[in-house]
Amino acid sequence: MTVGYRLATPSDGAALAVLGRRVFSETFGDHYAPDDLARHLDRAFGPEGLPAELADPAVRVMMAEEEGAMAAYLKLVPMTLPVEHPPGSLEIKQLYVLQAWQGKGIAQALMDWAIETARAARAPALFLSVWSQNARAIAFYRRYDFVVAGHAPFTVGGQTDEDPVMRLDLA
Repeated sequence: MTVGYRLATPSDGAALAVLGRRVFSETFGDHYAPDDLARHLDRAFGPEGLPAELADPAVRVMMAEEEGAMAAYLKLVPMTLPVEHPPGSLEIKQLYVLQAWQGKGIAQALMDWAIETARAARAPALFLSVWSQNARAIAFYRRYDFVVAGHAPFTVGGQTDEDPVMRLDLA
């Protein structure tokens, strides 16, 4: 297995959207009503979602692939979560790894990139939101010294979850 990493470009939008839909469905599909899930996937990964975000220079997406097949990505954006944060903080959105690639070091490589990039940008802190029932992800973030800094709503259709917001101080 030789995994390569590169920054996504707008031309990667459609393929990243397919990967995002798949990972979201694998991870959360059983948690939401099918119609709500379908609408969320269309909004988040349709043409106005992830593919359009790649045109924004403030959005950086590092992707992992093997022989042209995408395995994972991490999106790094300016802070948007509704918790108190120092100016200049950044946010990790969608650290998504296909199930077949989990446990192979890809998430660690993407997280290392996000932390290095945030430090290079002199961000004082890095934030993320994680599904409260995803114990594996929460344990992964804690290994990087992320701590719970609050909670934020995440709504899919008629269901709203209060997800932990985690913070990593970089100063």
